[in-house]
Amino acid sequence: MQKRFSSLSLSSYGAGWSGNRRIAIVAATVAVLLAVATVVAWLSGSNNGHRVPDTAAPAPASSTSSSEAAPKPAAGSGSVPHPPRIAEPVAYAKAAAQMLWSYDTRTTSRDQQLAGMRAWMTSETKYADWASVVGQVPDPVLWSRLADQDQNATGTALEGHYPGAFKQALTEEPSAITKAYIYVVTVNGKQQIAWKNGGAGAEARAVTLAVQCRPSHDCSLAAIAPSVTQ
Repeated sequence: MQKRFSSLSLSSYGAGWSGNRRIAIVAATVAVLLAVATVVAWLSGSNNGHRVPDTAAPAPASSTSSSEAAPKPAAGSGSVPHPPRIAEPVAYAKAAAQMLWSYDTRTTSRDQQLAGMRAWMTSETKYADWASVVGQVPDPVLWSRLADQDQNATGTALEGHYPGAFKQALTEEPSAITKAYIYVVTVNGKQQIAWKNGGAGAEARAVTLAVQCRPSHDCSLAAIAPSVTQ
């Protein structure tokens, strides 16, 4: 029986980063959050149990360059939905999670997938961690092998919330959020996967996102963090 590639991630994102960089990217300018010890542990990351097809050799963690440039808009976005006009952090994070958990190698090239995901990112480069999004997408060889199997997936966000450490930090220093308006949101849901010859499966998913929602502006994605369900 063929195994499936359960999500667009080859390995636990951020595993090789220093603790300081993890904190700086996810918490951005929420200074008080940087001092909360629980957040350091929360951002340490863990293996998410991703699987790949039997026909594909596992790619090394460095197979997708963290400095890979986003495809130009002309590449199109295939099956990737356009970012919604949402000004509420949790609602936007839930929509972004569904986008990240969904893909269709039958109709969408890897460049189109990346181009579509790039449209969800904040335009403020100081806070945009594009590498964390690129890290969710298989390398070109693996994407091609998934396409050979007609693999596709649909994500559903069932629940979203602010993790306890983030809420505590905001309670202690409410004004800190006004520097960059970056909110940390955990989304729980499921991913349904299908592939050639009637293959199908489903599994629970969880992701923590850094979402930027400035007043009077639609939200945008700033970064993808390791999974957390608290």
